Amino acid sequence: MEKARHPGEDLFYEAVLSLQTPEQCRLFFEDICTIKELQAMTQRLRVACLLDGGSNYNEVSEATGASSATISRVNRCLHYGGGYQAALALLKKAGKLNDDRRNLEA
Repeated sequence: MEKARHPGEDLFYEAVLSLQTPEQCRLFFEDICTIKELQAMTQRLRVACLLDGGSNYNEVSEATGASSATISRVNRCLHYGGGYQAALALLKKAGKLNDDRRNLEA
C-alpha cells in the first residue's frame, strides 16, 4: 500500500532538488524549518551515518545525544526504508563521508 501524500509534497521535493549548493540548502531549510526541526533532522542523519559505519547504540547515543527511540527508528529505516541508504550511498560515492565517521561525532 502506498503512503498517503500531502498536497504540494512533490513541489516541495522539486524545490529541494532545484537547490544547487549547500549554502542554498542552508538558507532554504533555515527558512522552512524551526531550529529544533533542523537540529533533529541533522541528528538523524548523523545517527544513520554512525549506524551504517558499524557503531552500536551506546556509541551513537554518546556521539549524538540521540535517544534510544530515535536511534531505533533510524536503524529500522536504514534496514527497511530506502531513503537513508540512497543518501548515504551518494555521499560515499561523492567522497563526502569518511569511512570511520569521525567527522560526524562533533
